[in-house]
Amino acid sequence: MARVVERAREVPGVDHLVVATDSREIAEALAPWGVTVVMTDPAHESGTDRVAEVARRPEYAGCDIVVNLQGDEPFMPIDAVAGSIARVHQGDAIGTAASPLDPAHRHEPALVKVVTDAAGRALYFSRAAIPHLRDPADLPDARWWQHLGVYAYRREVLLHVTTLPPCALERTERLEQLRALDAGLSIGVAFLDRPAPAGIDTPADLAAAQLRWRDFAEVSS
Repeated sequence: MARVVERAREVPGVDHLVVATDSREIAEALAPWGVTVVMTDPAHESGTDRVAEVARRPEYAGCDIVVNLQGDEPFMPIDAVAGSIARVHQGDAIGTAASPLDPAHRHEPALVKVVTDAAGRALYFSRAAIPHLRDPADLPDARWWQHLGVYAYRREVLLHVTTLPPCALERTERLEQLRALDAGLSIGVAFLDRPAPAGIDTPADLAAAQLRWRDFAEVSS
């Protein structure tokens, strides 16, 4: 675990690591490792709201960029986090990341797709297969990008977004990032050159993650 914490602190652009949680169990598990834990309101509807609560605290008022990396994404690549931060430094209000998606999985609603403009700014996120393949003959040249669950915000943008009500598209797709797009905020996407690591959404995902974590811990020890 010590190596995991050290690795998190090695992400370019990250100078302070905080775990925001409403779980005493999580806080107690992290206590031996010197990680700053902030207990938050258990009534939050999203991880973004939880992170914003921490960002509003006076001791974090000097943070110019706040990164939201959720606990169900334990294997998020460092370059996805660093790339998200870089997009904010390049001028985007929000930064995130995406990985190439196997076309065979483009119709899976649990895998969120993103399409961008030529500058890498998100045009739309969807659980549907975007772009739509109108002519099957175009499949060899078509590409789909899977959105990764990491966000970097300018602090003032994070605080603003969490005051906005859910928009119609967000309610339809159940995708919170559409609220920011609907409000006219730019979301820059950092593109990885390899498939996305598995997140944890189901009991099977958890079992697989526990096996992978055991192997990682043995190598890092």
